[in-house]
Amino acid sequence: MSAPLTQFTIAEAAPGYWRVTFNNPPLNFCDPETLIELQQIVGLIEADDTLRVVVFDSADPDFFVNHYDVSRFADFPLTPGPTGLPTFIDATTRLTSSPVVTIASIRGRTRGGGSEIALACDMRFASLERAIFAQIEVGAGVFPGGGGTERLPLLVGRARALEIVLGSDDFDAATAAHYGWVNRALPDDELDAYVDNLARRIASFDKPALAEAKRLINRRTLPSAEDLMQTQDVFLNAFSWPTVHARGARIAQKRDEVGPDFEARMGYHLGNLSTDTQ
Repeated sequence: MSAPLTQFTIAEAAPGYWRVTFNNPPLNFCDPETLIELQQIVGLIEADDTLRVVVFDSADPDFFVNHYDVSRFADFPLTPGPTGLPTFIDATTRLTSSPVVTIASIRGRTRGGGSEIALACDMRFASLERAIFAQIEVGAGVFPGGGGTERLPLLVGRARALEIVLGSDDFDAATAAHYGWVNRALPDDELDAYVDNLARRIASFDKPALAEAKRLINRRTLPSAEDLMQTQDVFLNAFSWPTVHARGARIAQKRDEVGPDFEARMGYHLGNLSTDTQ
């Protein structure tokens, strides 16, 4: 029997339509429990034959799903799931291949591993005023290890993916929409109604038609499991690099200096690290 969910809540908004809300205070970090619970949610999605659409959102207006909590790197779950792939890749590949349509409704910051979870959803809609996007891993000394290097280029193209990944900066929702990172950015007071209307519309359609249309589109638009596995293997090994430990010390120093503003403007601060601890 599965353990109770502590970071996610599931509400049935209408027949065939779930809203799954993430809440991991104080900063909505993506931690080992997040990945284990996400895998559990994917299993529940797969088990419901009547389910047609799931909307993922956040209880925190400042953070959708935040970056991975690297202080818990040693606890990163790698147990193979039903696909035989390790936890994160298993959950996200099953999410993308599921016959159920998934939508991320993004309000607040979504960076790193949180961004990669959003990328695994079929669609993304963002608050024009409140959503911030980033793949900040290179700025932290590593690189995206959970699908960012595979899924972003398929959405935004090679050059923009390189700008996002290598620049490690924050992107506003309007730019993310212009690049194709998200489907569209909407005024904050219109976001919930737009996503809810789309989800209810999808939930009213026949599941075989939805599932087959998604399957056929997936044929040319998803990264291979082999590529995802290769990236994760190199990513995990990267934490043994001396440069990662040196940069980590500088990041910790900057976080202590600026306090909460570090998470609020992480892209800015990663580009302005002190070299005193090198």
